[in-house]
Amino acid sequence: MAVPRAKTSKARTRRRQSENMKLSPPTMVECSGCGNKVLLHRACPKCGFYRGKQVMVPEAKN
Repeated sequence: MAVPRAKTSKARTRRRQSENMKLSPPTMVECSGCGNKVLLHRACPKCGFYRGKQVMVPEAKN
């Protein structure tokens, strides 16, 4: 069985671990109503549509 000659430093260990812990950007889809980019399974905040149906009234910007 192989035995390491020296202790692996914290910097080396953390550098290796950080490569596997990177966050991926959230998946965005195009709204069917207005074409705005929206998170999956969420109503569009711009037009209020979800899966082709009006589910909420969007807030008016002042």
